[in-house]
Amino acid sequence: MKVLIVEDEVPAAKRLEKMIQKINPNAEVIEVLDSVENAKAFFKQGIVPDLAFFDIQLADGLSFDIFEDVEVKAPIIFTTAYDQYMLKAFKVNSIDYLLKPIDGEELASALKKFEKFYYNSGTQSLDRSVIQELIKGIEKVPFKKRFLVKMGQQLIYLNTSDIRYFFSDEGLVYAKTTRGKKHLVDFTLDQLEQVLDPVYFYRINRKIILHVEAIHKIHSYFNSRLKLELLPVTDLEVIVSRDRVSNFKKWLDS
Repeated sequence: MKVLIVEDEVPAAKRLEKMIQKINPNAEVIEVLDSVENAKAFFKQGIVPDLAFFDIQLADGLSFDIFEDVEVKAPIIFTTAYDQYMLKAFKVNSIDYLLKPIDGEELASALKKFEKFYYNSGTQSLDRSVIQELIKGIEKVPFKKRFLVKMGQQLIYLNTSDIRYFFSDEGLVYAKTTRGKKHLVDFTLDQLEQVLDPVYFYRINRKIILHVEAIHKIHSYFNSRLKLELLPVTDLEVIVSRDRVSNFKKWLDS
């Protein structure tokens, strides 16, 4: 199986390559491309890999831009550090995606889906209409504006714009507001990623999703990570995990 990787982060590309070959020792990564333009040039040569992995956010644009100039005659698994809300259309169209940092079990499942998709359906190319439907889906996604929470014997609502970060603690998830109040919410962090606007909220690690305005200071931290100071102040150690640092910086610079 010949595999193409389109990914502008070298560590992420190397990690993905190792994971693919661990799951399928017969897989051969024939090329790693780091930009939209390089991918266009590759496909214009008429080369057709058995499978391609496309990171959505590349240095010179979105990987969707590749389809504007060339026909991609290969099944594609998209990868992204952003939320699932962007990619619901892929599920409908039997095109899979993986959230970064990529989980080994999810990758194995995606490869199994690829085998079924590729060999059983005979479909190789991603039709442009799929991309158009995806973009429409992105534009129409509603984001959560309020959260209903319990306060004593009463129910109150929190405006999402007043929440500065969500964090998990001993299996429970809490929201911290601009006033420093902590409220239990009936969501997991995975569920929150699907309903929060990624323009303002970003999941920096397994335990924290924060609002951009919660960030007070950013410090370099060992092992290529970042340490944050938040407002309101928290006793939590707020570390941007290494696999998320690059996309965290892109998010801040967007």
